Amino acid sequence: MTDNIFDPKSGELPATIPVFPLTGVLLLPDGSLPLNIFEPRYIAMIDHALRNGRLVGMVQPVQPNERDNFGGLAGVTDPDDERVDPEAVERELSALRGEPEKPSVKTPALYETGCVGRIVQFEETDDGRYIVVLKGLSRFRIVNEHPVASGGYRTVDVSWDEYGHDLLMLQEASSDSGVINRDQLIPSLKTFFDLHGLSADWEAIERTPDDKLVTTLCMICPFAPGEKQALLEAPDLNSRAEIMQTLIDMAAHQGDDAPAIRH
Repeated sequence: MTDNIFDPKSGELPATIPVFPLTGVLLLPDGSLPLNIFEPRYIAMIDHALRNGRLVGMVQPVQPNERDNFGGLAGVTDPDDERVDPEAVERELSALRGEPEKPSVKTPALYETGCVGRIVQFEETDDGRYIVVLKGLSRFRIVNEHPVASGGYRTVDVSWDEYGHDLLMLQEASSDSGVINRDQLIPSLKTFFDLHGLSADWEAIERTPDDKLVTTLCMICPFAPGEKQALLEAPDLNSRAEIMQTLIDMAAHQGDDAPAIRH
């Protein structure tokens, strides 16, 4: 990781950002995420970002009936929850005023934690798409969501307080800090890649510093959405590396236990 004059410093990140909800897509601080943008609402989102600091928040929608890491159900409404739904109240007031009912915009619930990225590469295509690359800067916690913007994309108020160290990490040099045990990781990783039909430049992996390797593997490996969320919310690099190693080991062992196919 190296300091970049274009990256915002601590205290310079905005209180409100546009977000791009994508299931199974993970952006981490110092990670690099290419995106193919073609929906009109997300074209509008990128246009907005290019005019406003080039920042886009990546966040996963909560999957219906998805079990969280503690055995609970994420994204399921508690029948005993008596909190007021502001949209329902507004619909009732509109009905009392005799106003025509407005169409309801259904947007999936979002995880509270996401990661903001800065657009570092941008390209237009002849068929009306944007090809962009985001550099991960810092995680955030969503504290409030605004009504859908006129362009159709979503914007949220965020807090950076819990993840102030993310920007500081970007200014530190990459290192082999003993974050991972490569003698344990590489054999399991090779099995994991074989199971998923993936290829890799193993010499390049050996040369990659620990912190960059953990970030890259967490982002590109085909983990489940809930697993990727756990990696995102890990408090530090060491914890993230431990979770990643566990996920890879579990998948590799399950592959070893799979029955052989008889011809």
